[in-house]
Amino acid sequence: MPSTAPVTQPVTAKLTGAAIFMVVKVASGRPAENAVRELCASLSSLVRAVGFRASEGQLSCVMGIGSDLWDRLFDGPRPAGLHRFREINGVHHAPSTPGDLLFHIRAATMDLCFELASVIMQRIDGQAEVVDEVHGFKYFDQRDLLGFVDGTENPAAQAAADAVFIGDEDENFAGSSYVIVQKYLHDLKRWNKVPVHEQEDFIGRAKLSDIEQRDADKKPYAHNVLTNITDSDGEQLQILRDNMPFGEVGKGEFGTYFIGYARDPARTERMLDNMFIGNPPGTYDRLLDFSKAVTGCLFFIPTVDFLDSVSDETPDDSAAKTDGSLGVGSLRK
Repeated sequence: MPSTAPVTQPVTAKLTGAAIFMVVKVASGRPAENAVRELCASLSSLVRAVGFRASEGQLSCVMGIGSDLWDRLFDGPRPAGLHRFREINGVHHAPSTPGDLLFHIRAATMDLCFELASVIMQRIDGQAEVVDEVHGFKYFDQRDLLGFVDGTENPAAQAAADAVFIGDEDENFAGSSYVIVQKYLHDLKRWNKVPVHEQEDFIGRAKLSDIEQRDADKKPYAHNVLTNITDSDGEQLQILRDNMPFGEVGKGEFGTYFIGYARDPARTERMLDNMFIGNPPGTYDRLLDFSKAVTGCLFFIPTVDFLDSVSDETPDDSAAKTDGSLGVGSLRK
């Protein structure tokens, strides 16, 4: 084990006024893989260079790597919970969509997010393409476009770190994390015709005050009932959300970009199963009658130490080494 704590990516960074979520597909072949390795090693310096131009801008970037690309880039240990996003076929459908890399870029203003996204894609130009890009914004006292405050029950401080960072359960990747992302499109015309008291029953909270309903008053299909999960000892299992609204008025497209970090993706998957299938089955999340999931990806979030130490050598190159040095993708400690 390392003698010092691993440097984690800024998963628990504070909410900001703007964000860009970019899901990227990497081309096949060694040139593309080497370009991504080079980007891994240089990401920290790119964030510093762009962020230095606006020191109060709160610029940060989290980089995630998908299951298929991980196997192409790295040999050595493999994160225990890394796999493709699992499609869910319940009362409603949660699709699994392509994605090799995730960039979750946050800042106080969109110009910083846009500049960093541009610089990142310049580094892998011709070797990768953006398959989904969403520009998120803060909306009136942390509300989503449905009118409810989003993220009220997020853990904070040490509780947030405990929820998102891997510990001794996968010691090769201590300090790393997992993230699941989904893009939801809302039918606001239908939603706005629903009486407020029914909307509140769907969420499990008062719309204006954000006060949680009493347990005895909550409906079994309430969003905050289905996403509240516990372990075998009755302890709550938490994730960290950094959802943001997005939309284009001219297209009539309005939505929420869901992004949930966790030390074990099974936590988020269990919540999604409850939402889409129901707990018990059939008692599904009624929000899904108005909000349709159109993407779904799972990514591994390595530590900064791991990313900084990635070389541009291929696994085949590293396998030929005779000097005892670690090959590409072996965890650098």
